[in-house]
Amino acid sequence: MNFRSPDPALAPKRAALYLRVSTGRQAEGDVSLPSQRDLTRRYCEAQGWTVVEEFVEPGASATDHRRPVFQRMLEQATSADRTFDVICVHAFSRFYRNGAEMEMTIRRLKKSGVEVVSVTQPTGDDPSQALMRQIIGIFDEYTSRENGKNVTRAMRESAKQGFWNGATPPLGYRIVEAERRGSKIKKRLDVDPVESELVRLIFTLYVEGHEGSGSLGVKEVTKWLNAKGYRTRRGSTFGVGPIYGILTNPCYATGKWPYGRRNSRTGGLNNPADIIEIDVPVIVPLALFEQVQARLSAHNPKVTPPRVANGPSLLVGLATCASCGAGMTRTGTAKRGKAYSYYSCGGCHAKGKTVCKGRHVPTAKLDKAVTQAVRDKLLTPERLTTILEALVDRQAAKDVGVANRRAAVEAEIKDTGDKLARLYRAIEEGVVEIDAQLKERIAALKSSRDLAQDSLERIATQAASSRALTPERIAAFVDLVRQKIETADIQARKAYLQVVAPEIRVDDHKIQIIGDKASLAAVIAGQQTAGGKVSGFVRKWRTRQDSN
Repeated sequence: MNFRSPDPALAPKRAALYLRVSTGRQAEGDVSLPSQRDLTRRYCEAQGWTVVEEFVEPGASATDHRRPVFQRMLEQATSADRTFDVICVHAFSRFYRNGAEMEMTIRRLKKSGVEVVSVTQPTGDDPSQALMRQIIGIFDEYTSRENGKNVTRAMRESAKQGFWNGATPPLGYRIVEAERRGSKIKKRLDVDPVESELVRLIFTLYVEGHEGSGSLGVKEVTKWLNAKGYRTRRGSTFGVGPIYGILTNPCYATGKWPYGRRNSRTGGLNNPADIIEIDVPVIVPLALFEQVQARLSAHNPKVTPPRVANGPSLLVGLATCASCGAGMTRTGTAKRGKAYSYYSCGGCHAKGKTVCKGRHVPTAKLDKAVTQAVRDKLLTPERLTTILEALVDRQAAKDVGVANRRAAVEAEIKDTGDKLARLYRAIEEGVVEIDAQLKERIAALKSSRDLAQDSLERIATQAASSRALTPERIAAFVDLVRQKIETADIQARKAYLQVVAPEIRVDDHKIQIIGDKASLAAVIAGQQTAGGKVSGFVRKWRTRQDSN
């Protein structure tokens, strides 16, 4: 490229170079950073300008001004003690891809005495050159938008075919090569053997706790993981927000990842009709995920106030009015120096009898009726065996899944061990020298190996505790829950009632007790029989309608 010779009549100018690429992969051709640097420096030398500073912005779009290095350059250019008189770019598309904003920025800089020049496109104050610059800016903007539309269209088509488009996958998944199309590599998500065990652990801690501790809250799960040395992919400690995000991410249970749910520029939600669901492997059972969602909802302060979840009444938060569906609240009165306590319809109590006629049941009477019904009609070995027959048949399939998980983690441990062995051998033979980077690599491999070993131990523990639902186990469960419901403290009694009767509908002449088979199976199988708290969730079975 030929540049005109400098005009000796002009005083030397101080120049700043602005170098930008849109993505980290844009490192080829005439838009690469080294190429831009070489051409802009040669141009400045030909003009007799002194390059005093470089502003390098890799991986940033020029469709707007939200570029940190760009903003810093503008601040320096418009300050009173600016150090340069010219901003030199390879092409105006490196400076801006928005015609109107580019022209406004150039005029703003000109008022501060700073000129913007392009190596490959005409510059200057001549009206024809200014018009050409504006036309170039509009054309660059049009080209950028068309390219964006084409990229979006191609990515949506790739998502429709079930391929992953390169975003960071959720915890528990890894990106693997699916197929090659020429020079392009199409990718999918696969289960990461070690991370997936961590995801299962998070769900298990929230529902069951650890070693009989009872179910943990989101904050307590976070504290437990950090205390045990678990870390994120980037090596940071876990926070409450990310743990909540994992617990509420449906892809773990549904096997569907919603592509295009949010607009990448505005952050707003897109039209649901435009969302594409990509198939991903399932990590946690759907029943467990639903259990977690129900518990999160039940413990949401906007849904269930803490005084209800942790209050002194046995059935507040469990009992509802059969007429209007409102929760039964605790009310009371006093006559002749004696206090009387009732469960009353919350709808009637708060909004009046025009909403619901209401009902008032003495607290002791309803507590006794429910506990006796649960004890005598549900908590019998014969009835529980009937309820859980279908779940017993699924045990064989579950055992196969556990065996597959064990094999995957064992393979991961062997692979990591082989990598460490090769590194140690290379160090011993003098092939490589130990430096800070190699130490970090060895530490990372050791950490990965230890986490995989922990995962393997948890799988073994789960396999040992997930034995078949034998009559002996069911009988032991019956004895335990009967004892806890009748003699434990109020919070423990409420917790055990939640697992067998998460909803109790109170009518004038009958009580409906509604529960879930899967929660009973989990408890009886040994996941929860040792600890204090248990939890209930979606409705699947109910007692006979004539229970009083």
